Amino acid sequence: MLTSYFRHYAETYSAYKSGPICYEDGCLYRGLITLYEATGEQNWLDTLIAFAQKQVAPDGSMTGYELEEYNIDNILSGRAFLYLYKNTKDERYLKACQTLAKQLESHPKTDGGNYWHKKRYPYQVWLDGLYMGLPFQIEYGQMTGDEALIDNAISQLSHALEIMGVGQNGLYAHGYDESRAQSWADKETGLSPAHWSRAIGWLTVALVDICDLVGKEKMGPVFERSVDLLGEIVKLQREQGAWLQVIDQPDLEGNYLESSATAMFSYALLKGARLGLGAEFVAPGLKGHAYLEQLVADSDPQLLPNIVCVAGLGGFDGNYRDGTAEYYVTETIRADDVKGVGPFMMASAEKLLLEK
Repeated sequence: MLTSYFRHYAETYSAYKSGPICYEDGCLYRGLITLYEATGEQNWLDTLIAFAQKQVAPDGSMTGYELEEYNIDNILSGRAFLYLYKNTKDERYLKACQTLAKQLESHPKTDGGNYWHKKRYPYQVWLDGLYMGLPFQIEYGQMTGDEALIDNAISQLSHALEIMGVGQNGLYAHGYDESRAQSWADKETGLSPAHWSRAIGWLTVALVDICDLVGKEKMGPVFERSVDLLGEIVKLQREQGAWLQVIDQPDLEGNYLESSATAMFSYALLKGARLGLGAEFVAPGLKGHAYLEQLVADSDPQLLPNIVCVAGLGGFDGNYRDGTAEYYVTETIRADDVKGVGPFMMASAEKLLLEK
């Protein structure tokens, strides 16, 4: 494992948005947790605590957090706060989680019962949000003994898969607009037109994490959908071991091998194999991980390149993101973005567990 690279990255990491709680920091938190659990090395947990104490005050208030913003992305860090409460018994983290759970109680939903991605993206469900919100809801429900929260999260996941699946290719659309008001949304299905690999990556991570939390029996039909999706992901892996930014369009001009999605798929495949979704997922998961390791090893100084900074749907920073394949390859690419490094930590942790 690239221990020195990960340790240096964590030690020099600055809060992604200069302090306020955000999902980007949550990506690092998940990486640190998985490394701690895989290695038992206290420094990973200590690093997480040092970051979290800067964002969560003793009274449980979270820097920059506004409940009424109804941003599902903000829920992700709550998984780390739950973990820290269980491991440290520091009440600040429990109070923070109670606030995030309160957000979910009143968070707007589609008529079909899925959380809106954000208040400013009304009636919309994005694959990203399934990872940002639902695993936390399940973990909070488990901690509080609220089975209804767990059942609701699985129901939301199942419904999202039903409405966002693109039947002819076994993949899922990045976004769904129940209102059909957005120009990116198909007027019949409400779906966005192209397959962004990181969006599907978020989904695969959500699926295996939820399987880990509740077990395959509780997942019901979602378990088989998870197996099927991982099978489709394997088919789309490029010979180098990575996956494309627009995952199913190798001939698209400007398309490229994207590192954050590759890390997420590597993690999901390796963890999926460990959880019993299929032993055949080990080899492609290891191949994806080896590709990323080589990228870091070949760089000087060490860094993880080819990570798309951000991509989305609809209006943002004065631009309208139309969800086409051509749009996704225009977004800024950077090295060492935490949305790639955090999942790479997670994939590395799964590789360590495989080797034990």
